[in-house]
Amino acid sequence: MLSAASALAQKAVLPPLPAPQDVPKPGPATDAPYAPTAILPGGIVVPLYPPGSSYLKMDKIREPEVYNMSQTVPGRVNSIVNIHNPSIEIHTVDRGLNTGAVVILAAGGGHNTLNVGSEASDFVPFFYNYGVNTVILRNRLRRDGYNPQTDEVYDALQAIRLVRAHAKELNFDPDKIGIMGFSAGAELSAPAAVLFDDFDKKNSDPGDPLAGVSSRPDFVGVIYPGPSPFARNRTAPPIPANVPPAFIACAGSDDAGHAVWADEYFSAMLAKRVPNIEMHIYANGRHPGDALPDGSHMTGGLTDRNDIPYGTWQFRFIDWFRDLGFLQKSGVETKAAKDVANYVKNPPRIGGGRGGPGRGPEAVAPATAPKP
Repeated sequence: MLSAASALAQKAVLPPLPAPQDVPKPGPATDAPYAPTAILPGGIVVPLYPPGSSYLKMDKIREPEVYNMSQTVPGRVNSIVNIHNPSIEIHTVDRGLNTGAVVILAAGGGHNTLNVGSEASDFVPFFYNYGVNTVILRNRLRRDGYNPQTDEVYDALQAIRLVRAHAKELNFDPDKIGIMGFSAGAELSAPAAVLFDDFDKKNSDPGDPLAGVSSRPDFVGVIYPGPSPFARNRTAPPIPANVPPAFIACAGSDDAGHAVWADEYFSAMLAKRVPNIEMHIYANGRHPGDALPDGSHMTGGLTDRNDIPYGTWQFRFIDWFRDLGFLQKSGVETKAAKDVANYVKNPPRIGGGRGGPGRGPEAVAPATAPKP
């Protein structure tokens, strides 16, 4: 009879685990402009600007992006830096589910990194279940020498034009394309809602293949935002008459700075009686990355946030999205579009008193024509 020690010595040893498969990695450096690669399976990657565009830095355009990979989840790209050839990564849904709606995801990261893991990639399967297509925006960053209020915002507006230009071949509804920004990414989605007309005028040269394609988002998400164009230390731009509806979500007193920025955007829209502006400020919650009393850190994006109501904001977005008609079949005019058209045609009188906002000559002047 074998002793216990001998039995253990003869026990078979499990072979080591194989290496992770298909781990995404940046494209190589070549003599040509850097070619961005997909970070999720099936992604269609399209650079925002043509080679030689005045928006690009020719001395940087060949530099590869740098991925920060998760140390515990093989193949997960947490964040990206060194973005000099900005791009979009398109993820479509099956025809049987497709609503035609598209959410362009602008991740945060303090303009120092682009947190595409929690604030972009995770949303692809989430929105898929609702028949909503997704686009991951890879915009340039302040850490790499770009201006958040110009270069990064231009990237967001160009992304909207580019998605709309390809809407037919991708089975997207060109009137259901919007952008959702997180933290620093909301510093792109908020100005996109009001600066689109100026961007389109500046990019109307007949030699531009996107000339005539509107950069106006049909909706915007402003999630735990950085400062918007309506922040106290900025000169607020005019609010166009066809400004899109907005969904805003943020933690409250424990993330007071971002809550104030959220409220500034909401208040600017409310002052003009813009339709379909919805805001959720949660009593319990902090900004992603902030320390918590138990020694952990607040998570972002879709994460549960220790089972607090703030962890379910995304379902409030879906409620709002459905309420405005974006989850109807492709090609069906949304309630959002109807309300915008009515707002343009019959702008509200500001300061209508107890009887509500009336109509009259004091109304908001239509700054731009509604998007066809």
